Amino acid sequence: MKAEVRIDKWLWAVRLFKTRTLAAEACKKGKVLIQNVQVKPSRNVKVGDVICVKHNPVLFSFKVLALSENRMNAKLVPDFMVNVTTPDQLELIELARIAAQNNRDRGTGRPTKKERRDIDDFFEPVFWDEEEDVVI
Repeated sequence: MKAEVRIDKWLWAVRLFKTRTLAAEACKKGKVLIQNVQVKPSRNVKVGDVICVKHNPVLFSFKVLALSENRMNAKLVPDFMVNVTTPDQLELIELARIAAQNNRDRGTGRPTKKERRDIDDFFEPVFWDEEEDVVI
């Protein structure tokens, strides 16, 4: 077993990216970090490194348990890495999912008058008059 493997090969081997080219592009665009430092695709990974991958809006973190240059079966991936993403980052995934559900379906047309009023009421800020405790 090797002591070091290129980051783009390892990301592809553990199935974080569909192709090695996509893994290399992500490195070039600064979406892959090791110890909070952007890395080039040729950077070597060692066992014990924590690799962060940016997938907007979330920063996923993975700890390297073993190295491989060859793409593996999905069942073998847990032997090579463990997901150590923080709970606050996982919350962002849930918020994005909820936000996507609240959008209007594409092609349903413009909102009706009633829907427009409901949207305006929802987004319009409410100001309280501090002296009289009344909504303005």
